[in-house]
Amino acid sequence: MGDDVAVSLDLSNYELLWPATLFASEGERVLTSPDASWEDRAIWLMTEALAGTTAVADFEEMPRQSGVTAYNPWTSDPFDTGLRTGMNRREWFTELVNRAADLRHAAAPRPYWPQRRGNFPPHEGTTQRDARRDFARIIHELDDHGYLVEVFGEECIDDPNDLPNAAEVIDRRLGIPDLRPLAPETWDEETFYGLIEVFHDLVSRPRMRRFHDYGACGWHHHQFHNGPARVLYRWKVNQLLRDAGIDYELAAEGEDLGRLVAVTDDARSALARSALNNSAAPDITNRIRHAIALFRGRDTTTEGKRSAIVTLAGILEERRALLKEQLGKPDEGALFEIANRYDLRHRKAEQRGDYDEAFLDWIFWWYLATVELTNRLIASRTPD
Repeated sequence: MGDDVAVSLDLSNYELLWPATLFASEGERVLTSPDASWEDRAIWLMTEALAGTTAVADFEEMPRQSGVTAYNPWTSDPFDTGLRTGMNRREWFTELVNRAADLRHAAAPRPYWPQRRGNFPPHEGTTQRDARRDFARIIHELDDHGYLVEVFGEECIDDPNDLPNAAEVIDRRLGIPDLRPLAPETWDEETFYGLIEVFHDLVSRPRMRRFHDYGACGWHHHQFHNGPARVLYRWKVNQLLRDAGIDYELAAEGEDLGRLVAVTDDARSALARSALNNSAAPDITNRIRHAIALFRGRDTTTEGKRSAIVTLAGILEERRALLKEQLGKPDEGALFEIANRYDLRHRKAEQRGDYDEAFLDWIFWWYLATVELTNRLIASRTPD
């Protein structure tokens, strides 16, 4: 085959350990690095985000300059010499980043012979106790990659200064002593959930690392950013909670960002996400954020849910003229009949209070959907 055939990456040998969008955004940042360290950054990113060392090995086999003949690691043609010209490391990495959405995620291996033959008992799924052990494993992996260096420090033979006491750092935030080193077998539910939230606020991704070979000191990490670290952390922990059948997840936005909230179905999750990212006035947005945080918090109470509904009812009251215009009278009044007649807003003796808490769920999501509707109506009347 000719030497000038264009290379197209065969992604079948690469598996993602990260969300594809996070890998793409961090890869784009690497490609815009203004200095010659971009290759080290790219290797570090692939080491973290892709399973195994295949991608890094393929990257290092590519030439640094264009127009140089290089081995093509993706060829599947037995008669192909595998030699190509013109593709350099930057072009290779650019294509990998641009095609992040095409990469498959690493998964548990397919059953091997004994499992297929039924010689082992079937796995019953992850239990809550298993989840605590697996959570500790996630923290150890992030720690190994330098995600806790910014808060806990990093030992160096050239810098013998005392490092912060990690257990005390956690104690100051959570109010529970002696939680480092991690001992998941000793955690009760409150400690486990508290640690999930604490470590969300502690992780920070090092975008650079350097190897200090003096005295076998090892890798040192720097240039930290908590944004990508928290995205990755939420993705890993929420997947863990789902697998364990735990009906909480870490909120990805809103006033309760990084806090455990009750899991809802996809439609209601999309509604909350849309309401949290609306283009309403800041005061309205803050009230919506507060209402959602009140309602979906892991420690929410019946009173908290009532307060969340009252907050949304207040927004709708301010927009009553718009609703009357769109729905007509008396239809718009039906929206407020529930809040006024039941034990929600005015809390009068003649109001009804003998209803199931599920009734509050229905009212909240109905009101939130109506607030989102009014946001859209207002946006449609506002010039760009």
